[in-house]
Order: sequence, then structure tokens, then C-alpha cells
Amino acid sequence: MKRRQRGVALIMAVLIVALATMLAAEVGFKGYLDQRRTVNTFSLDQAFEIAMGGEAWASDALRRDKMQGSKTDDFTEEWATPIPPIPLEDVGGEFEGQLEDMQGRFNLNDLVTFDESGVSTVNQQAVERFSRLLNLLEIEPKWAGYIADWIDSDNNAGFPDGAEDPVYTNLSPPYRTANMAITRASELLALPEFGAERYRKLAPFVTALPPGQPINLCTASPELLDAMIGDNREFTLGRETGKQTRAQRCFPTTQEFEQSLSNERKQELQGMLGESSDFFLATIWVTLGTQRFTLYSLLVRSGGANQVRPILRSYGTL
Repeated sequence: MKRRQRGVALIMAVLIVALATMLAAEVGFKGYLDQRRTVNTFSLDQAFEIAMGGEAWASDALRRDKMQGSKTDDFTEEWATPIPPIPLEDVGGEFEGQLEDMQGRFNLNDLVTFDESGVSTVNQQAVERFSRLLNLLEIEPKWAGYIADWIDSDNNAGFPDGAEDPVYTNLSPPYRTANMAITRASELLALPEFGAERYRKLAPFVTALPPGQPINLCTASPELLDAMIGDNREFTLGRETGKQTRAQRCFPTTQEFEQSLSNERKQELQGMLGESSDFFLATIWVTLGTQRFTLYSLLVRSGGANQVRPILRSYGTL
């Protein structure tokens, strides 16, 4: 009898030790997770504050550029020089950033014009320019019509290329077209079957700004310049020569660019060409330990008061 009791006591002791070990391991694991969450949250807060400092740096660079009275915004100026990785010794990380001229890109919101009552009209000339840009990038030109339909206020699909609510509501999950100006170029991913691959190819050449902003010829890509000219590939074929010239000055100037335009194109692009910009994208990268934080900030520069302010921020994705 005593042997049986000692056997039961031994089993109970083993079970108690096993349960205690499991509880200790569970408490220790949860404590470790809580600690990691705290560290990650703290690092994220630190990275955000550092990124906001980077945004302030970008704003100050644009403000100084305006105050210096420069008549052009080109690649020879301070704002066009990226910040190389700078060590953050106190927190064990690094910071880097860059500014990009958004008026050197095709403005998707120019595909459609809205009157005061909100009624839209597709800008066929802009659609044709965008179609030529898509061709140069080896992307199907049909997407110009799809994007115009996404923005315009009616529910009539463009012909031969376009899509309105009946197409989108049959998707899974279903949704409707925006029927308004877009706020960021990544809305293109909402187009049916457009896909990430096309977006990655097109993203460096497009933007979403208030309609009617002049295109800065000094920073416009060779593809966009040729798309505005027509079927000529003058600037894409002379890419390297143009790059060397841009390292020294604004190229092409309005006068130089207009020499490549027909009279019809000059009339079409009247008031749309410039050599300066007010809209810039600041991209700030902050790395703290294993955490990497990215801030995208669309900055607008007000001419009269030399003010620079953010009008759109996004974190992690553009």
C-alpha cells in the first residue's frame, strides 16, 4: 500500500513540475513578446520623429532655393542632390532621403477636365499624349482610356477602350469607379488587370497633382518629352547626351523644346510648358535596428510667401 502511495506521489510531483515548467515557459515567452512589441513601437515612434525632421530638411531646401531667386528648377540645384545614408549614433541606425520634382511627370488628372458644376470632359489631346507615353514604355495604350473613365464623372465607358461601374461591380470584391480626380498614382492598381508589374514600370513617369500644372521641361523624362512632341524619339535616343547637359544646366529650355514641335503641337501645349516647379515628393528612409520606416511627403511651395507645406503624407507605400 505504501509503495502505491509513494508511486502516486511521485507521479503527482512530476506532473506539478511539468505544469510549472510549462507555465514558466509561457510567462517567459509572453514577456519576451511584450518586450519586443514595446521595442518595436518605441523604434517606430523614433523613426517617425526622425522622418518628420527629414521632411523639415526637404522643406527648408526648397524654401532656400526659392529665396535665392532661381528661375528654373533643374538637376544642378541643391534640392536635386539626395542625402546619403547618415549614421544615427545615439539610436543605432541611419537616415537618408531625396526630393523628386513631380512636375517633371505626366499628371494623370490632366486626362479629364471638370467645370464648376462638377461635370467632366475627357481631354482627348491629353489622352493621346498619355497613350504615346505608354507606347514608349511598352505598356498597352488602352490604359489611357481606362484611367480617364476612372476619373470622369459619368458612367459611360469610353470607346474603344474604357471601363465604368458595370466592369468593376462584377469583380470580387466588387467596387465602383472613383468618378473624381485621383489623389495618388497608386490608384492605378484599382484598374482591372492592370497589375503591379505595369504599375512599377509606369510609376516613375506619372503623378497625381491638381489639374493644369505646367510640365517642368528641365526635369521631365526623355519619354515624356518625346510623348509631347509626337512620334519622334529625339530625347529618348539622345538620353545620354541630355543627361550630360542636365548636369550643367536646365535642358531643354522652353525655347529649345519648342524647336522640336510642329505648329499644331505648339498650339496644343500652349501654357503647359515651364522650367520651374512647385510640387515635390520627399522620400525619407529611416533604419533603426531591424526596423525600416519610409515616409512619402508631397510638398507644395507657395511662391509669394516662400512657404513650403505638406499636402499629402503616406507611410511605407506611396
